[in-house]
Amino acid sequence: MNVLGNLFKGDKYLWFTVGLLMLFSLLAVYSSTGSLAYKYQSGNTEYYLFKHLIILLFGLALMYFAHTIKYTFYARISKIAIFVAVPLLFLTLVMGTNLNEASRWLTVPIINLSFQTSDLAKLALLLFVARELSKKQENIKDFRTAFLPIMLVVLLTCGLILPANFSTSAVLFMTCVVLMVIGRINTKYIGLLLGAGLISLLLFIGISKLLHIEGRISTWEKRIETFMDDDGMGSYQSQQAKIAIASGQIVGKGPGNSTQRNFLPHPYSDFIYAIIIEEYGLIGGALVVLLYLILFYRAIKIAKNNPRAFATFLSIGCAFSLTFQAMINMAVAVNLFPVTGQPLPMLSMGGTSIWFTSIAVGIILSVSRESEKEGGLKAVEA
Repeated sequence: MNVLGNLFKGDKYLWFTVGLLMLFSLLAVYSSTGSLAYKYQSGNTEYYLFKHLIILLFGLALMYFAHTIKYTFYARISKIAIFVAVPLLFLTLVMGTNLNEASRWLTVPIINLSFQTSDLAKLALLLFVARELSKKQENIKDFRTAFLPIMLVVLLTCGLILPANFSTSAVLFMTCVVLMVIGRINTKYIGLLLGAGLISLLLFIGISKLLHIEGRISTWEKRIETFMDDDGMGSYQSQQAKIAIASGQIVGKGPGNSTQRNFLPHPYSDFIYAIIIEEYGLIGGALVVLLYLILFYRAIKIAKNNPRAFATFLSIGCAFSLTFQAMINMAVAVNLFPVTGQPLPMLSMGGTSIWFTSIAVGIILSVSRESEKEGGLKAVEA
């Protein structure tokens, strides 16, 4: 245990929580990819298990590496990260890989590897906002020097994500708003940001309809209309998810015994929470919710233990983004929210989503690690 403690620094409860989420992910993805395996891998169900295991292990390696770096380093690279992310988002819109009328992926030439640029942009923007808020605390109430530079970058980044992925753009935008509230930005200016965000969204919808380039807008409308439908049936996905949740009851059908995985679209990503409840029951579903709440609680505690503003904004920003996204995904699965296509962080099958989530958790652990180190030094000095 001492060897593990020396190897994995930082908050032990957070390490344990992430480990449980990864274990849940491995079991749920293996169970929910049966149909996918029969369709594309001639029934080789182990293919997706080992693929996902490799992705998780690489994610764990990224998390470990991120937690060994002093968190102040992330302040230094925040501007570089946002300068790289914004052009990549623009490139994705113009020449990205199109799937379901959405250009979300950029394919790297030669190696032919696709990645979702919004995952990079989310982390880059959080680093940038955390750094700018911490730097400008002395004149944080000033519009021109404190608020305006942050507002412009937030609107630009979220605006470039919006056409292909409204839900990701909205989650990121709200996370930045929460950080600004914590960062003591003038509430009038935050109201201005919310108004500017709403006007930008309405302008985008209006111009798209005028030019008859509706793209994802028609998909958004259908999802909202289906969710608000008077008969209460909801979309096909919602119906199948509700069947999975209802059949899971209290203790579930047991690992690997899901039947709805054969009928539910994307049971290994968007609706993995429904499969978890079907197989592990309400007990399993409640445990997953609890794990995300523990992750958020530990991040807040880590932030409180470090007196530096950047560490506080960094920890809370990364944790709030992950937890908020998780709550939206689970709300969709239980039909409390329209279908969004948001993956469940650390649980849904995916590549770049898991990797950038792992880096975000590693950054929180880096803050925790430095806090422990500083606490130890103070104890020695005393």
